[in-house]
Amino acid sequence: MAVADDTKRERWERATGWPAIVASFAFLIAYSWSILDEHPTPVVQGTLIVVLLLVWAFFLVDYLVRLILSVRKLAFVRRNPIDLLSVFIPMVRPFRLLTALSRIPGLGGGSASHLRRRVLVVAGASVVLFLYVISLTELRVERHAHGATIVSFGDAVWWACVTMSTVGYGDFYPVTILGRLLAVVLMIGGIAIVGISSATIVSYLTERTRLLRAAHESESDREDGEPTQDGRTDGD
Repeated sequence: MAVADDTKRERWERATGWPAIVASFAFLIAYSWSILDEHPTPVVQGTLIVVLLLVWAFFLVDYLVRLILSVRKLAFVRRNPIDLLSVFIPMVRPFRLLTALSRIPGLGGGSASHLRRRVLVVAGASVVLFLYVISLTELRVERHAHGATIVSFGDAVWWACVTMSTVGYGDFYPVTILGRLLAVVLMIGGIAIVGISSATIVSYLTERTRLLRAAHESESDREDGEPTQDGRTDGD
């Protein structure tokens, strides 16, 4: 029975994999539009609300079905934190797009090189998406606040970049409580992403050095074992 339930869950995940990616992309467009367009028409505003609600309903149903079909439910929750957060926090839903990266040829496989390539690509995509989503949300909560300095999308992107890089010029800064919480999330996320990327690069360089050293030693061993003109090896 347990195996059958896992099979059903895997079949469901295969069937909803690409629809989930499309839903994430649709949410990202609708979410961006709803923030960047300060004066949408009633039709546009109604359409955006419908899209956002449909995406939320899809993620809710998808998560509940997968959870019900999982034999080890606690393990499923631990393995899928983004999926759980996307049900409750709107700004997390676009990150379901990152699941599409595993479907790109060249990023699959279980070797060390494939893993490093996958980590670097996912980290790069995460940085871009992370900055974009945080900038949008920061603009939404700060734009109309009293004494706000972040009043345009350009301001929000600049603030996000200097905050994530820990430069912090101070020309733009959040004045609301939620805006400051987003700044903390941005700083922690930036440190984590940079740390993972740095560790991956160090691991890659270490392995390349080890392989080059092994190849050099192997070539030296072959040269030492080559026979001389009288038929003897150099070690004879």
